Amino acid sequence: MAQIPSPGSIIVADWHLCKDSKEYFTKILHKKRRKQFGLLESPMMSPIAAVDTVQYKIFLSGKSGVGKTSVVARLAGVNIPSMHYETIGKILSISVSLKAKILYSNLVFCLGIETTIVYWPVKIKDSGRVLFFRLQLWDCGENALRRFDHMLPSCKEEVDAVLLLFSFTDLTSFEDLPNQISKWTGPSLVKVVVGTKFDLFMHCDVAEREVRAFRATWGLPLLRVGGEVSDGLGDVAPLLNCLCENLWHQDCLRARAERDHAQTETTDTYL
Repeated sequence: MAQIPSPGSIIVADWHLCKDSKEYFTKILHKKRRKQFGLLESPMMSPIAAVDTVQYKIFLSGKSGVGKTSVVARLAGVNIPSMHYETIGKILSISVSLKAKILYSNLVFCLGIETTIVYWPVKIKDSGRVLFFRLQLWDCGENALRRFDHMLPSCKEEVDAVLLLFSFTDLTSFEDLPNQISKWTGPSLVKVVVGTKFDLFMHCDVAEREVRAFRATWGLPLLRVGGEVSDGLGDVAPLLNCLCENLWHQDCLRARAERDHAQTETTDTYL
């Protein structure tokens, strides 16, 4: 199992509360609300404060009704659906590529999949470098995954991270987590567990001792979210920071391994 970085060891924790972050976070806000970014849109920075953007594909996994669509809405800063509905479908952007300065997109209709773009600025702790993380969130209805065999392979293709969701009000969704984890393998795949409906403690079916036992067994980051959004950026910062920190950590490990491999090959050539 890949080493999980401790929270705040790689990126500046609660950077959204620091004064020097204001010029970056204002680029993802409009009238104190989150901007909604389309496929070809991005935060516009001045040339002096231009920052690099890193892109990742994130899939949300979990039983129907655990709150995948609500978590996407929370992370994107849009209104959370008041009623549950099975994710149906939208025109889905499958790929975007930049060649010879010509930007094009391949659009395909996929029943049961919805994608949402979320931008989140992060400051790297050691270097002080600021990055915009472009997270493409893939939300797929459970029934659609069961009906169409091609959908799960499409969701897994070039995926960088998976959010494994369970509901604190549904014990079966928590017990299903090992099954969910088994579907997602790969040494460089980031896995983050998210417990939804944490604020509905009167209806909680998952005991804290069970959560502690799960974390001890699997060693995965586990975060909790409630139903209502109450604190703006602070409401989503823990989850987005955790996700970005683990993604950047995996990229650094991959780059280090590739560099070591290249050095080994060079050394062998001269021997």
